[in-house]
Amino acid sequence: MSEQESQFILILFGGIFFAFLMSLFVVAMVVLHRQRQVQNRQKLTQIKDENEKTLLNVENEIQQETLTQIGRELHDNIGQLLSLAKLNLNSSKPEKQSEGKEYINQIIKEVRTLSKTLNLDWVESVSLDDFIRQQLEKIQSTGFCQTALESDGSFLELNKDHKLVLIRVIQECLNNAIKHAHPDKITILVSKNGTSRTIEIRDDGKGFDTNHQSQGSGMSNLKKRMETIGGKFSLTSKVGKGTQITLKLPF
Repeated sequence: MSEQESQFILILFGGIFFAFLMSLFVVAMVVLHRQRQVQNRQKLTQIKDENEKTLLNVENEIQQETLTQIGRELHDNIGQLLSLAKLNLNSSKPEKQSEGKEYINQIIKEVRTLSKTLNLDWVESVSLDDFIRQQLEKIQSTGFCQTALESDGSFLELNKDHKLVLIRVIQECLNNAIKHAHPDKITILVSKNGTSRTIEIRDDGKGFDTNHQSQGSGMSNLKKRMETIGGKFSLTSKVGKGTQITLKLPF
């Protein structure tokens, strides 16, 4: 065999070996790519399941709070109105009977209002601004503290799931302010800035140390809820200087 033929054979086998290596490399890349695709799909499914679970928990919590509120209304408000209506209707005086009938009409209105709150369809029927305003008015009507809302309407367009999470987070923040802060005033600011919308919940209460673990767990839970809808939760507070909570949601 001549030297030229030997070189040709070496080049041929070298080419075949190189092609074989390239084929192995391509196959390995395809397998790796498919594995990554499967892993990404699994991660997406896991994230979706976690988000759906969180939204379901939020909805269940709102339902429980709604039922608790209805129980209080039935006992404290409607129960009292029924007692007054009974007393007046049993009276022989026409003016008292007329007053009793007015109580009956008021009871009917109260029952209709309560029946609406049993269904979470109210979440779709009320804007976030209206919900915040109602919550603040309830707090102020008790004489607990002054409240204020400043809004540019940035959150008027929200899907039900996003609104549901924001409602629950805002409720929890207000409950924390009532239980722990003892403020003279609670202010909520709703605005937009660039590509995001912001809700700021401020109180001038006693504040707390943000490094305290007992406070951290609750705040971490609210942060996770905001993350399920692509939002962010942040908190700043100082002892004696009040607390500010910021909720951000991209457009």
